[in-house]
Amino acid sequence: MVKMNVRWVILLMVMSLVLGFSSAVDFRWRKGGGFSGRFTRASSSSVVFPVHGNVYPLGYYNVTINIGQPPRPYYLDLDTGSDLTWLQCDAPCVRCLEAPHPLYQPSNDLIPCNDPLCKAMHMNGNHRYEAAEQCDYEVEYADGGSSLGVLVRDVFSLNYTEGLRLTPRLALGCGYDQIPGASSHHPLDGVLGLGRGKVSILSQLHSQGHVKNVIGHCLSSLGGGILFFGDDLYDSSRVSWTPMSRENSKHYSPAMGGELLFGGRTTGMKNLLTIFDSGSSYTYFNSKAYQALTYLLKRELSGKPLKEARDDHTLPLCWQGRRPFRSIEEVKMYFKPLALSFKTGWRSKTLFEIPPEAYLIISRKGNVCLGILNGTEIGLQNLNLIGDISMQDQMIIYDNEKQSIGWIPADCDELASLQASAAQVYEY
Repeated sequence: MVKMNVRWVILLMVMSLVLGFSSAVDFRWRKGGGFSGRFTRASSSSVVFPVHGNVYPLGYYNVTINIGQPPRPYYLDLDTGSDLTWLQCDAPCVRCLEAPHPLYQPSNDLIPCNDPLCKAMHMNGNHRYEAAEQCDYEVEYADGGSSLGVLVRDVFSLNYTEGLRLTPRLALGCGYDQIPGASSHHPLDGVLGLGRGKVSILSQLHSQGHVKNVIGHCLSSLGGGILFFGDDLYDSSRVSWTPMSRENSKHYSPAMGGELLFGGRTTGMKNLLTIFDSGSSYTYFNSKAYQALTYLLKRELSGKPLKEARDDHTLPLCWQGRRPFRSIEEVKMYFKPLALSFKTGWRSKTLFEIPPEAYLIISRKGNVCLGILNGTEIGLQNLNLIGDISMQDQMIIYDNEKQSIGWIPADCDELASLQASAAQVYEY
C-alpha cells in the first residue's frame, strides 16, 4: 500500500504540471469533479518512456527500448514522420552506421510477403517481392538517409504506468543496409516509427488491444522529456485541438492549412500545409514563408544591438551581440513571437504559439541563430515541418481515435523527473 500511495501522489503531481493548476481550488475541483475516477479506469492503459537528447548541440531525441529474447537495450530516434521501427541488424550487415550498442540479432520470425503488415507497407502496389517467405522494405527520409532490410517479429519489453509488464510480439525492420542522412551525425541503433500507418508500433499495440491509439510527447528545452502511448496523462478539455487531415493520411497534419503570424499579426502566408514531425530537430517553412519570416525578422532587428554573424555556420542565419550570449533569456526580448493559426471549424481557430525560445538557439560561439530553415531547399517543396525546436515545453498529442492533434504548455523537464521517480517506485 505504501508504494501505491506514493504512486498516486506522483500521478497527481504529473497531472498538475500538465494542466497548470493555478490554485488549491483548481486542485480540489480536479479531485472532486470526476477526473480521478477516469484516471483510475485508464491507469494501466498507458506506456511512458523517458526521452533523452536535445535540439542543440546533440540534434536528436531518443528513447531506450528493450527488444528480443533475452531483451537488449537499443536507442531509437523518435520519428512521428515515419511508420516503420527498425534496428541496424546483423543479417549480416552490408552497410551499417556507428551504433551505441551491438547490432540487433534478428529473430527467426520472418514476416512473409502476404502478411497484412507487409501489404500495408507496400500499398502503392509497385513493390516486387524477391521471396514469398520474407517482406523486404526500404524507407527513405527527407534528409537523404535510408534503411533497407526485411521485416521480422520480436518481443518488446514495455511497462504500463502502474508497473505491469507488457511483452507483445511486434513487427520491426531488420536493417542490413543504411545510408546516413545529411542531418544524421550521431550514433544510433535505429528509428522508432510513430506515424499513422498500420506498421507503426502504436498501431500494432492498439490492434492487439494494449493501448488506445493515442501518442504524445513532451520535449524539454533543457533536454530530455517523455514519450507516451495512451490518453491518461492529460485532460482533453484543457488541450488546444485541431482536426487531422484525412487527405494527408500518412502524416500528423492539420486538416486546414495554417496561417503564419508574426508578433500577433498576419504575414500574408496562409494555407500552409503543415506536418508535426519529431524526427526533425528544426522547423522548416516553404520558401515563400521562410523568406517572409526572415524579411520581417531583419526589419524588426534593424537598429537593435545585433548584427548578422556571417562567420557562424551553425545554422544559415545567426546574429551576434556586443558580447557572446549565454542563453536565449539574454536575447529573446529582441524577437517577436510567432504562431500558426489553424481553422477548427467554420469560424473557430486555434493557435500553435511559437515563442522566441521555440525558434532560436545559442550557438557554441555565443551567437543567436534562427532554428527555422528553408524546407524547399532540401526537397520538401511546399511542405512545412514543425520540428522539435518548436514543440519544446509543450505536450503534443496525436489522437488517432478522434483524428485530432493537440497541444498544451507543460513543464516537460519536471514531468521527466516525476516519470523517473514513478518508475523507481516499482523497483523496490
